[in-house]
Amino acid sequence: MAKLIQNGTIVTAVDQYQADILIEDGIITLIGRNIVREDAEIIDAAGHYVFPGGIDPHTHLDMPFGGTVTADDFETGTRAAAFGGTTTVIDFCLTNKGVPLSQSVLTWHRKAAGKAVIDYSFHLMIAEITDDVLAELPKMIHEEGITSLKVFMAYKNVFQADDGTLYRTLLEAKRHGALVMVHAENGDVIEYLIKEALEAGHTDPIYHALTRPSLIEGEATGRAAKLTELAGSQLYVVHVTCEEAVQQITAARNKGVDIWGETCPQYLVLDQTYLEMPNFEGAKYVWSPPLRPKFHQEALWTALSKGQLQTLGSDQCSFNFVGQKDLGLDDFSKIPNGGPCIEDRFSILYSEGVAKGRITLNQFVDIVSTRSAKLFGLFPKKGTIAIGCDADIVIFDPHIHRIISADTHHMHVDYNPFEGLEIKGEPVTVLSRGEFVIRDKQFAGTPGTGQFIKRGTYQAASADLKLLKEAAVDKGAAHV
Repeated sequence: MAKLIQNGTIVTAVDQYQADILIEDGIITLIGRNIVREDAEIIDAAGHYVFPGGIDPHTHLDMPFGGTVTADDFETGTRAAAFGGTTTVIDFCLTNKGVPLSQSVLTWHRKAAGKAVIDYSFHLMIAEITDDVLAELPKMIHEEGITSLKVFMAYKNVFQADDGTLYRTLLEAKRHGALVMVHAENGDVIEYLIKEALEAGHTDPIYHALTRPSLIEGEATGRAAKLTELAGSQLYVVHVTCEEAVQQITAARNKGVDIWGETCPQYLVLDQTYLEMPNFEGAKYVWSPPLRPKFHQEALWTALSKGQLQTLGSDQCSFNFVGQKDLGLDDFSKIPNGGPCIEDRFSILYSEGVAKGRITLNQFVDIVSTRSAKLFGLFPKKGTIAIGCDADIVIFDPHIHRIISADTHHMHVDYNPFEGLEIKGEPVTVLSRGEFVIRDKQFAGTPGTGQFIKRGTYQAASADLKLLKEAAVDKGAAHV
């Protein structure tokens, strides 16, 4: 049945205006004033913003880690995402050395099939570059539509790849139009610092942060940027937490290097002191990279407002406090890394960003949806509101005040890291390809209706990056 959204204020990354939206067969077919369609179901959006559905570029659903598996799978995780205004997630498909990439991808398809309530895609982890991996990559990128490749610079002896693997992945990505993603921390140094701390008898959660200082995130970010420059390739730095990493990304972009940065809501509103909470409560806030001293928050907000960081991922990786986080009760290095943030990503960015004057409405849409759609080959099918796009739409009430709590969230986990945070604004109705997933704040979706999205290859022709490169050339000429 056709749907007609009336009386709302449409906001995209570049526009804000009042208009109606006609949806037919899951597609936006008409945008205009006073549209009449007698057979359409009317959705009254008066007093509300109408946003494109959020795109979360960084999730870990049903993922094994540290001797356990994340508490949220593709059903509970995508349901919570939908309540939070997200209509597409891109999850990380882990791989193992010596195992065909296709086998790992099949495993992830099985995890999602019949469960996801919104659309989804995958990033592909690269742990090694062998002849077999090189032979499979073109199929993964061009046929499977998995056009982003993740390399870990941390988690030594678990996920960490060496610099040679990162460099060769960058070269292959350039050749095939893929975007390389890095977890930028110096895993070798971290391993030494952890060993040193444990030998000194330091076992509390705060030592997770103290053994992963911001300097080594900055170092790894800079190293990855230099390798990207050398390869002439493209890079996306996930979960940026600190001023040092922002500085490295900004410096590289100012030289014309094709590099992008993501941060997460937890780094914008929480700080390192949470890991000092008594009675092992600090374990709830153990993820990597760790929370930083509070002054780093201002650097991240400034970077978002100036376009030095471009996207917001949740890094959703939920583990229950009881029965999972407590695996590290006597050893902080054994606490499963990760937190539940998928549901609150969208609203926290609006409340702490737009409502507090840190970013504009258009920047909000770009950060929470449009930029990820462009970087990861989903645009214009997703990430904006325009004729011909998927009708992934969030009707958002900017006036609601609510308190975040585990008592009311929809994630399948026993705590919320943002417990007690008052926020302004909330999604009230969410459509995925024109069908209700959330209707008047009630779940209306069906597990299994989410579709796997094959994505396009990376396109470096974004206007802002071209301007950066031109400015870099002009600056160089000026110094000749």
